[in-house]
Amino acid sequence: MKTYTLKDYINVLKKHNLVEEIILNDIDENAQIPLIAHNSKSVVPNTLYICKGMKYKPEYLLEAIHNGAIFYVSERGNASVPDFPHAIVTNIRKALAVLSELYYDYPAEKINMIGLTGTKGKSTTAYYIKSILDNYMRAKNLPDTAIVSSIDTYDGKTCKESLITSPESIDLQEHIANAVECNMQNLVMEVSSQALKLDRVYGILYKVGVFLNISEDHISSIEHPDFEDYFNSKLKFFEQVETACVNLDSDYIDKILENAQKSKKIITFSTKNPDADIYAYNIQKPTHTSITFKVKTPKFEDDILLTMPGLFNVENAVAAIAVAISLGVPYKNIYEGLKVAKASGRMESHISKDGSIIVIVDYAHNKLSFEKLYESTKQEYPDKKIVTVFGCPGGKAQLRRRDLGTLSGKNSSITYLTAEDPGPEETIDICKEIASHVKKEHGDYKIIEDRGQAIKSAILENPNSVILITGKGNETRQKVRYKVSSLPNRYTIRRRSFGRIQ
Repeated sequence: MKTYTLKDYINVLKKHNLVEEIILNDIDENAQIPLIAHNSKSVVPNTLYICKGMKYKPEYLLEAIHNGAIFYVSERGNASVPDFPHAIVTNIRKALAVLSELYYDYPAEKINMIGLTGTKGKSTTAYYIKSILDNYMRAKNLPDTAIVSSIDTYDGKTCKESLITSPESIDLQEHIANAVECNMQNLVMEVSSQALKLDRVYGILYKVGVFLNISEDHISSIEHPDFEDYFNSKLKFFEQVETACVNLDSDYIDKILENAQKSKKIITFSTKNPDADIYAYNIQKPTHTSITFKVKTPKFEDDILLTMPGLFNVENAVAAIAVAISLGVPYKNIYEGLKVAKASGRMESHISKDGSIIVIVDYAHNKLSFEKLYESTKQEYPDKKIVTVFGCPGGKAQLRRRDLGTLSGKNSSITYLTAEDPGPEETIDICKEIASHVKKEHGDYKIIEDRGQAIKSAILENPNSVILITGKGNETRQKVRYKVSSLPNRYTIRRRSFGRIQ
């Protein structure tokens, strides 16, 4: 990997108008910097250290200097060694992003970056796109597509479960660089509102960007204070997109299209508006696990087959087709890619041997995703009761407790409230708050804090039902008291065990 000098790093900070003060003393500006880091424990001799982190403490800088850092970058007020060589910057988040880009030699310029934002459907759409591009790349004898999602991250070198939707800028640049080194042509990633607000993706230009939808979510004291802040954070995405793929069926579409003008080109998609550039129609569900539809595009008009349940996934598929069209992917690869596309923990269907119980495991965790899930379930399984198993996270997105409790109370024959990343709060307190909104809709409910037991009870106590297990999808961890705890295998529905339930 190319190595840059201290002067190079200082110049890139100046280029982005981030420098407020520089103290060099006797340091050689031409010194080679082998590493930049924002974790003091990873510092080695001649490291450039960035004073950045949600729980940053001044003593971390002292540790970094002790471990060999020769220069540090900080916002004013964080620096605790004023005479040591350093730069004071106006925005440490942007500074970390631009320094990381330089350290990894601007890898995003060497690969097709495809970003997706929206309140619902990012993960599924990302995997639909990946499946299409994988099929296309294999036809060209090229490597598969890299992905950075809330499910997992694959960059050609590493494949791991994700803990957040969009990683910190320095970690993201590493994944992009790995993909480039592995000769990957495309990287698909989810772009969260927090990533946009906190500049984790600052400086990245997306060849194609998708705006799926918008609905109230992530409103809290530690995320977005109100819907306007959340929406405006999402809209910043268009400033970094060459070709914008926009869902005409989204709420607030006029404002979305107005902001999309910041992109060089706009491609629209829809399942309702025939005037869209990419339009899906004649949507059918021939089996429990398949969906067919016709799609009209500027390049072709033909059939598409999905083998994931959930009628709302047609919207995600059409978004993926819009991306594929913008990248010049032929119909054959689009069809074959979508036919086999899956997204782990998204609309995973499990059916008992006698067919009386259908379990759907899905990541639905906000108002819009619950609305779509209930709407689709009622259409697809009109003869079955709906049972919902879910909880809400602690310490954030408090409005979900009202919204999801209300929706479950209206649509479920019974709701099982349970643990879902309670974090700093007690699970029972979160469940009781949700239950108050279920009761307002005259809905029945049970509180079972143990998630595994809640799932088991929901299945055994409700014959002839669709059991919706939402929120965690197939994740294997819970955030409890600021720690990440692994869940026993029994917390996850497995096909082989569920098949024994009669």
